Amino acid sequence: MKLIILKPRSKFYWLNRRFRVSLILLQTKRDLILSPLISLLTLFDYDKYDVDLLLFYQRGLYLPLIPKEVNVIEPPGFLKRINKGMKSNLVQGDLKALYLRMGLSISCRNPLMTKKYHGAQIIYKWLSKGIENLDKEYDVAIAYSQGMPTYYVSQKVKAKRKLAWMNIDYKVAGYNKDFDIKYYNKFDKVVAVSHSCKDVLIKEIPSLENKVEIIYDIISSKLIENMANEKGGFSDEFDGIKILTIGRLVHQKGYEMAIEAAYKLKQDKINFKWYAIGEGKLKEKFENMISSLGLENNFIFLGTFQNPYTFLKQTDIYVQPSRYEGYGLVIAEARILQKPIVATDFTVVHNQIIDGKNGLISQMNSDSLYKCVKRMIEDENLQNHVCENLKKESPGTEEEIFKIYHNFFLFSCIFNFYLYGK
Repeated sequence: MKLIILKPRSKFYWLNRRFRVSLILLQTKRDLILSPLISLLTLFDYDKYDVDLLLFYQRGLYLPLIPKEVNVIEPPGFLKRINKGMKSNLVQGDLKALYLRMGLSISCRNPLMTKKYHGAQIIYKWLSKGIENLDKEYDVAIAYSQGMPTYYVSQKVKAKRKLAWMNIDYKVAGYNKDFDIKYYNKFDKVVAVSHSCKDVLIKEIPSLENKVEIIYDIISSKLIENMANEKGGFSDEFDGIKILTIGRLVHQKGYEMAIEAAYKLKQDKINFKWYAIGEGKLKEKFENMISSLGLENNFIFLGTFQNPYTFLKQTDIYVQPSRYEGYGLVIAEARILQKPIVATDFTVVHNQIIDGKNGLISQMNSDSLYKCVKRMIEDENLQNHVCENLKKESPGTEEEIFKIYHNFFLFSCIFNFYLYGK
């Protein structure tokens, strides 16, 4: 990490200086670092920017893909201590960590708390009492996810400019806006990954209207195509219709609808397998559902992979059964690989899919999803029509990096002119 020393050589000194940037990302034990972050880090100009990356949990299949120029810094020491568990805290005599861990555990089981606050808000209410400030000062600090990263950057990171990312439907996600306002007020910009994300956020927190800017998730077509062409993918040698869904095994992703749709496809004696890539807290529930419907050989959880794009390239149909999304990232990735797409009618799906042109949009229920998937399987002309239209699209968003640079650069111009321009 280079030491940055400002010297008043001229009022144009900012043109040549390097900028110190921090990215803060919450990564749970089962999460992947998704392609937008990898794409962003790959596209950064490291001749101009020194980048620190803080992962709250330094685990993830994508870790080896982080560019060598990025300095991955250690998570706060208190976070490591509290993650050891209450038994370890007790044995080591770490009474503060033990107290906060017990308080957090009780709060997460209190229906009065869980009804009022989002899980991330409850966690931060307790962790903030012990978690340390980041000891460096940055030109720009980016909270690359809502929730914990946003609260941490707002309260615990020193930076001349702060940006917060919003990549969900804020209203549906269930955050307590009164809790959030005090944190978002400390940011210079709030980045929404779609027009819908922006509209919902402003409606829920009107005071942020002048701060919100749209920057689409950065998706590198070249990165995805290169990864898709690597070795890997399906190993079961199944020669029927391969259907794929990628996403965490949580309520948001709508796997119940997908499983019920798969059952109806089986009743029609269609030769298919529906694969799912992802992990999550509802895996056991979904597996029990699959077992009760006799779908063990038709609906298959593959787990997680560093490179899911080999599977996506080899699939026949991609299905996104989500209840809500901030953008619909995997849909964009399926579009890059020109795969027939079926998606539920969540809020932002129309930003990417035109029904009947480059995919099909089903209603938010299993019967409609089943009918759309069946139609995509059986109508070869529709498949060809969709794929031909996808070939004409350019879903990659590499140019969004310049909007991010603009936020850095504009601030730098103003800051340095103030210092040296008189």
